[in-house]
Amino acid sequence: MFDRLTSSLDFHGKALVARAERQRTIASNIANADTPGYVARDLNFQSAMSQALAGKDLAGSAQPATAAANPRHIPLSGGSGTLGSSLGYAAQTQPAMDNNSVDLDRERGKFVDNAVRYESTLRFINGSSRTILSAIQGQ
Repeated sequence: MFDRLTSSLDFHGKALVARAERQRTIASNIANADTPGYVARDLNFQSAMSQALAGKDLAGSAQPATAAANPRHIPLSGGSGTLGSSLGYAAQTQPAMDNNSVDLDRERGKFVDNAVRYESTLRFINGSSRTILSAIQGQ
């Protein structure tokens, strides 16, 4: 019975994790807008949610978000690429002289859109938990 009450919270909790990972990826793109040769990345939200709903452990399927271009580079681990199989390269719309594929206007738009969706998911979780709490307390 309780699992039916919390199933929507589980879904939105997984969506919140995917949104946070996408926000981190977009922020990384914006931070590297002036890095020569940097290739923009993006998280396929639909694929990430399908993976999460299939019951796969998101942390267990971790892959590094980027491969080291030089063997002397320090490999990234931990928070990077927790949804690794859903992380792909963004399509380049404007070629740059330094081979950087980050379009700042597009990245800023994606950042704001994802932030609004993250906030709405968070508000839904808060509202649902308040509803469950008021039902438990009998108000």
